[in-house]
Amino acid sequence: MACVDAALIVLGLVIVTALAFDFTNGFHDTANAMATSIATGALKPKTAVILSAVLNLVGAFLSVQVALTVTNDVINVQDSSGAPRTDLLAGGGELLLLVIFAGLIGGILWNLATWLLGLPSSSSHALFGGLIGSGIAAFGLSGINWGGGSATQLDGVIGKVILPALASPVIAVIVAACGTWLVYRITAGIGERFKDSGFRWGQIGTASLVSLAHGTNDAQKTMGVITLALIAAGEWSDTSSIPWWVKLACAAAIALGTYSGGWRVIRTLGKGLVEIAPPQGMAAESSSAAVILTSSHLGFPLSTTHVATGSILGTGVGRRGAQVRWGIAGRMCVAWVITLPTAALVGGLMFLVGHTIGGLGGALVIFALLLLAAGYVLRRARMKPVHADNVNDQWQEGATSPAPAASVDSATTRD
Repeated sequence: MACVDAALIVLGLVIVTALAFDFTNGFHDTANAMATSIATGALKPKTAVILSAVLNLVGAFLSVQVALTVTNDVINVQDSSGAPRTDLLAGGGELLLLVIFAGLIGGILWNLATWLLGLPSSSSHALFGGLIGSGIAAFGLSGINWGGGSATQLDGVIGKVILPALASPVIAVIVAACGTWLVYRITAGIGERFKDSGFRWGQIGTASLVSLAHGTNDAQKTMGVITLALIAAGEWSDTSSIPWWVKLACAAAIALGTYSGGWRVIRTLGKGLVEIAPPQGMAAESSSAAVILTSSHLGFPLSTTHVATGSILGTGVGRRGAQVRWGIAGRMCVAWVITLPTAALVGGLMFLVGHTIGGLGGALVIFALLLLAAGYVLRRARMKPVHADNVNDQWQEGATSPAPAASVDSATTRD
């Protein structure tokens, strides 16, 4: 009975931690949809995050393909018949639950660290990195579904995570650059005042579409993780569907995270990378939405951050005379490269700590480490706050945060 109770407690910790990751995913990725609209003045900051939160909530219910990819295509959880492996479910699935738990901690800590620095890194790759690292620590390389079973079918980590990660930002840059060039070519004879006003209205529509697309892709990753945890604990056995309450909980968590703002990353994408005009903003958002929705339909859990950043960078390339801060772009690329291995390292270390201590005690120890690290990051963030009132302040080279404001309207607008 004690063993069963301990397993259920660990399952509860995993679900809470997964929803916490979903929340960080929300505030870390709000910038993907709304940074350009906020930067150009198409939407007021608070209005933008409310609109994005609602559409993330709706988008989370539109598809489950990405969620099923996370459930089935990262850790080898199925036998040859497609049923969950019985060896992973032994002892209440304690080992697999700890793998998932440690992987989530790796993802959360990377999200918090990059948010503090204002770097738009990939929440998706942080999650996959954490799971891969803890999975290798527990089961060895054979415990990960690397894929490569068919030359014509993209599956596993390589086919559905690594390859889309490499291709999606390149595609987004090309599409956004071409779109920006066409926009300025077509509207060359229109006065700047009328052009900017019209494109600001267009940005509201395209930014909304990106938010909807973000919900169809990113919210589902946590759905897949929780479903995997339920399978490990023997509370779910269908690897082809997601429990309805998991969909609802994950949709709500990412929407709340989006509503909280994520102003530090919004500032970097909206003001730090490229000086954006409304036509560029609309081109960036349109290309982001097209790439994200296509990948969601195909079940590719790509990084919406990579896509959005690539699109914004593409608008700078596509507009003659646009200012692109290549130093900031370089730091973002470095963060992209090290996201998966760094999160994997943290996830692996967390698993080893928890497994060495063993049982419920091990899970509680690594949960306490997560809380301590998160508290430290939040305390550091309060020293130089970014919020809705200063997110559009003039960008200063070498600074990720503007000077602290004297007051803030409410706690929900503060990072």
